Amino acid sequence: MTNDLYQELIIDHSKRPRNCRTMHDATCSAEGHNPLCGDQLHLYLRVDADRVADASFTSSGCAISTAAASLMTETLKGKTVDEAMLLLDKFHNLLTTDSPVTHGLGKLVVFCGVREYPARVKCATLAWHTLKSALTAQGAAATTE
Repeated sequence: MTNDLYQELIIDHSKRPRNCRTMHDATCSAEGHNPLCGDQLHLYLRVDADRVADASFTSSGCAISTAAASLMTETLKGKTVDEAMLLLDKFHNLLTTDSPVTHGLGKLVVFCGVREYPARVKCATLAWHTLKSALTAQGAAATTE
């Protein structure tokens, strides 16, 4: 796999983001902000019986941030809350360690090249920080700082 920052899948999800919509029947949601890049994100989740039944987002941000939110929302659907939190940890590990574990990440591994661009790691993890805030009902806006 190539470590190019803008791989084809990332470009596709940034130009044609999936699940980019307001969800009026969300059971939890959160705001996220990346002050370094200016990315803004609102994440919506509908959790039924401890399982993510639906996930969507609205945002204004860079290609990496948009693609990460798009791929994250696709990946979360059908997962339990515990599985979602485990994915968050695995994704963070993928971008912040020298020996990342890619097992169980599926398409999310395309972001491994972002690790080579430390300033962009915050763009890729914004949606995930916002997910944690939504699932733990922290109330405050998630931030990458």
